[in-house]
Amino acid sequence: MIGTEFLKGQGLGNQLFCYISARCIAKDLGCEFGTAGQEQLAVNIHSKKGMYFMDMDLGSPIVNVDDFHIYKEAEERLYLKNCVHDMVYGCYVAGSDEKLYHIKDNTLIYGNLQAQRYFLAHKEDIKQWLRVKEEYDSYEFTRDNLCIMNVRGGEYVDNRSLFLRRSYWLNAMKHMKSIRSDMEFMIVTDDLEAAGRLLPGIPAYHFDLAGDYVTIKNAKYLVLSNSTFAFFPAFTSETAMKIIAPKYWARHNVSDGYWASEQNIYEEFMYLDRKGKLFTAEECREELEEYKRRRWTLMRTVKYEDSAVRRQAGKDKFLYWWDKVRNKIYRIHKAEIAKD
Repeated sequence: MIGTEFLKGQGLGNQLFCYISARCIAKDLGCEFGTAGQEQLAVNIHSKKGMYFMDMDLGSPIVNVDDFHIYKEAEERLYLKNCVHDMVYGCYVAGSDEKLYHIKDNTLIYGNLQAQRYFLAHKEDIKQWLRVKEEYDSYEFTRDNLCIMNVRGGEYVDNRSLFLRRSYWLNAMKHMKSIRSDMEFMIVTDDLEAAGRLLPGIPAYHFDLAGDYVTIKNAKYLVLSNSTFAFFPAFTSETAMKIIAPKYWARHNVSDGYWASEQNIYEEFMYLDRKGKLFTAEECREELEEYKRRRWTLMRTVKYEDSAVRRQAGKDKFLYWWDKVRNKIYRIHKAEIAKD
């Protein structure tokens, strides 16, 4: 048996990546599939109901993980002076781990497990595995001239390297407007307050877990944040015409060419950089390989001294508040224009 464990407090997006990747790897290796911690699936700060809107086959229930071999997906981290986290813990930049295809039977897999290498060949199966129950599915916001934008707030808001800036969303909106001049926009978010500050005037909604999921899944046009939650509804969508995601994923705001992580380059997404230019997944991979050839050996593989971390923490705090001031000025200016 090959399986994984749903961990307490783990977000639904991360749980689905672990579930799908482990199940696909088990299928590729010709092994039975099972999961531990089944009672933790979809139980977190956003919902306590569990996976109520899908009938997911979780495989054989695993009661005692001690009876299994444990395989932890290989990590690769670079210590970068872009934010305190990356200076202390390193920036996660890993791609797929080919050793996963050589693990023993009776193994539980743990890790990020977000590389399309693990599951892309099974896309049609995944659509069935993650089929939403009919009573929870909805096409209320499926329109030819409506773009759904998934703004991730919460703990991202105070993290300058993670919380996508207004410019990302405005540039994405321009691209969507170039497709249809009458394109309208709607936000699906876990943080209505943050979305309202970021993009005032655009309708924002936070439904229940199922409502957020199916609104993204059934959209015609999507602009995604650097969050795992929206990936599988976008990946399994039968309606999506165009999907835009942030280039460099979790380091869109600060990267000079590296990805956090490489695993988050997906075939059917278009990636938007800070200058407003779109790139295909293949273009992103080619550019990343060139970056690695030029820069990888120059990167630090050990954390920074405490004094350097403190200086960066001060800089991050200043820039975080400066961003907030600029955002407030923008909102005031937009309100004044609306009055005129």
